[in-house]
Amino acid sequence: MSTKKAVSWVLFWVGLSLCFNMGIYIFAGKEKALEFLGGYVIEQSLSIDNLFLFLMVFSSFGIKADYQRRVLNYGIFGAIILRLIFILLGVTIVDKFEWVLYIFGAILIVSGIKMMLKKEESTDFKESRIIRILGKIIPVTKELEGDRFFVRKNKILYATPLFAIIIVIEFTDILFAIDSIPAVFSISTDPFIVYTSNIFAILGLRSMYFVLGKLQERFQYVKYGVALILTFTGFKLVSLLFNIHISVELSLFVIFAILVLSVILSAVVTKKDEVKVN
Repeated sequence: MSTKKAVSWVLFWVGLSLCFNMGIYIFAGKEKALEFLGGYVIEQSLSIDNLFLFLMVFSSFGIKADYQRRVLNYGIFGAIILRLIFILLGVTIVDKFEWVLYIFGAILIVSGIKMMLKKEESTDFKESRIIRILGKIIPVTKELEGDRFFVRKNKILYATPLFAIIIVIEFTDILFAIDSIPAVFSISTDPFIVYTSNIFAILGLRSMYFVLGKLQERFQYVKYGVALILTFTGFKLVSLLFNIHISVELSLFVIFAILVLSVILSAVVTKKDEVKVN
């Protein structure tokens, strides 16, 4: 997918999400519309860090762009199902045990700080624990077999590296959901709002992935913006313990500001580096 086409699809999904948001505003009111927008922005911004991880996974296995699209399609379908399970489970737990929100807040603060302090390291996902466990369940071929997930050799069924990648991506999405869903809970605990904001953000991930694949070096500081958003949403949840309520409007402003500033900082620093090189 070309960068221009990927950007067009990203804009399409964002536009569709805003249309849905307008529908919520018309039928459910301003407050619910703001909650959806807040959840969507949080999920979309946090997903950026997850997409960088996908880039590392595909790079580690040397997967071609054509095959990446197929894996991402299956990964997004799996994420839609997993998010429904996690959100319904999370809402049920929060309804019965409200103090769980404070634990979610603490987890988000720790995750945000760890993300800010974490150094970039090249990881060989071929040696990951998930791949080793999969290898004990079913033999995995060393080479790709086209776009197939399974292949039969000498009457023995093998999984291909492409299937192994789906397992890795789904597992990383589970870990990602541990941060992203509680972050959206800081805006709303309405299961409809939480789930739809998640789904609309997820639907545009494939197109956004190909945009980031082309421009990843220009967004080097966005990771720190994502970390600050995680930390902020964590403090927002923990502050409830002290009867401090941060409005949805203020939350949206802070999240937008952090995201925009991190993009601007990335663009400025990248431009300065390019000038130095030239």
